[in-house]
Amino acid sequence: MKSIHKFILGTLVLAIPLAGCDTEELHDLNKNPQAVTQINPNYFFTAAQLGSASGGSGGDNRFIDWRTNIGLAAHAIQQLANAGGGIAPGDKYQENFESSAAPFEFIYGDQLKNINEVLKQTDKGGFAEGKNKKTRDAARILRVFNFQRLTDYYGAIPYSEANKGMEQIFFPKYEKQSAVYPSLLKELEEAVASLNASDPDEGFAAADIVYKGDVAKWKKWGNSLMLRMAMRVSNVAPELAKQYVTKAVAGGVMTSNADNAWIPMATGPNQWMNQNGISRAFLPGDGGQPSFLSKTLVDMLKGTDLTTATDDDPRLMIFSGGIGNWSVTAFTPTTTDPVAQKGMPNGYDQGMLDALEGKQVNPNTTYSRINVKMLNLDDPYMLMNYGEVELLLAEALERGIGTGITGTAEQHYNAGVKASMQMYTPYDPTLTVSDAQVAQYLATYPYGSKPKLQMVYEQLWLNKFMNWWEAWSDWRRTGFPNLTPVNYPGNITNGTIPQRLKYPATEAAGNKNYQTTASMPDSYTTKVWWAGGKE
Repeated sequence: MKSIHKFILGTLVLAIPLAGCDTEELHDLNKNPQAVTQINPNYFFTAAQLGSASGGSGGDNRFIDWRTNIGLAAHAIQQLANAGGGIAPGDKYQENFESSAAPFEFIYGDQLKNINEVLKQTDKGGFAEGKNKKTRDAARILRVFNFQRLTDYYGAIPYSEANKGMEQIFFPKYEKQSAVYPSLLKELEEAVASLNASDPDEGFAAADIVYKGDVAKWKKWGNSLMLRMAMRVSNVAPELAKQYVTKAVAGGVMTSNADNAWIPMATGPNQWMNQNGISRAFLPGDGGQPSFLSKTLVDMLKGTDLTTATDDDPRLMIFSGGIGNWSVTAFTPTTTDPVAQKGMPNGYDQGMLDALEGKQVNPNTTYSRINVKMLNLDDPYMLMNYGEVELLLAEALERGIGTGITGTAEQHYNAGVKASMQMYTPYDPTLTVSDAQVAQYLATYPYGSKPKLQMVYEQLWLNKFMNWWEAWSDWRRTGFPNLTPVNYPGNITNGTIPQRLKYPATEAAGNKNYQTTASMPDSYTTKVWWAGGKE
């Protein structure tokens, strides 16, 4: 009790001289003279770029990729398959709260938080007002990229009121996807137009880990992202799509694989921040995700004649490292023969595989594994590529969306296939596809040998290997490839491929606007607006 009495007495004595202080003096007493109030916006910009790759510049960089990109999207979209172990709710349509919550928590809590700081510091009244203009404009493009991801995953999202806790907005309202998309497209248009190579650099080139300060390439990426977003809403907002396809083309989109948006990664100094999160999820001894290439993917890559490799897609042995055992120390293939490659069917557990194969199955010696050459810890992380752009231009021409696109749909399709096949050397120099190999493939499967839009959409699906959440979005929009859903016992979607992510439980419990403005019903089967869902 003595100690408590002394504390109370000391507090009272301390309060006596304060009574004579004016308001300004009292306010100053609450200031920490050692607090950092000004940080160069470029630091936040670099952190936002890094976070946009593997999900978190300040946390576990495996988390969002492992749970959502790999665990849900890659399996739901049937490019990977899993018979058990690891994180793979998309394979059998099972509940995994972390897979659903991860993008919401990481993108708002990391990427958008850092971008918001850039915009606040460089806005009117910020300490960097009038400075760091290139950083500000590029950050706005990155902001659109991350908000688009969020609304594509969830539908309605906190948008205009998001990340405004310092403004006393603790319960941000959700805004419909049909309102978010036009706003994002407008911001993207403004940011690209504002970005100017003649503006002072102010450290932008050193902070920019994507394009090293190359403003022309940032503008190309911004316009390419505009094209992607315009085509994504083309089924439900055709006039908006036409408007922004035209603007994207006029502004100038990516024109070669040299324009691809890659985030460089490194083995150090911090594995939780700088290393590739996809690689860390798969590598034995770290993540050890036991997934295999799916039967759907391998069968598509192997072509129509399964007895020969002459009609195969050249990407078969880029995506596949072969069939063999993967230990902590090395991958030891038993066969790298393209004809022998075999994908695992989706929706099977070990017992079901045994029944299917008529024997006890060792998955390691039966099914193809992802190529370890694409899984080095310091491999770069792709955000968007030129091949996708060309395929979207082919689609736009086939559907008559927008104006100003030169050339034919076939020319853009062929260019998209070629670029998609030849973009993997940043992972490893040996992952090459020659012009002759591309030409042979296009001669074997010429444009129009199947319905043209189907061919475009299937190539988009193949283009998004490793970027599985985007493949999932493309499939939800186009319906191609024609995937056969699984119906594993106890699945939570009644045997249908998931259409969206559920909001985190913390939103349902803690945001009073969840019940009135979020996308409902909050389930995996509720379609988002651009996929034909109601709002």
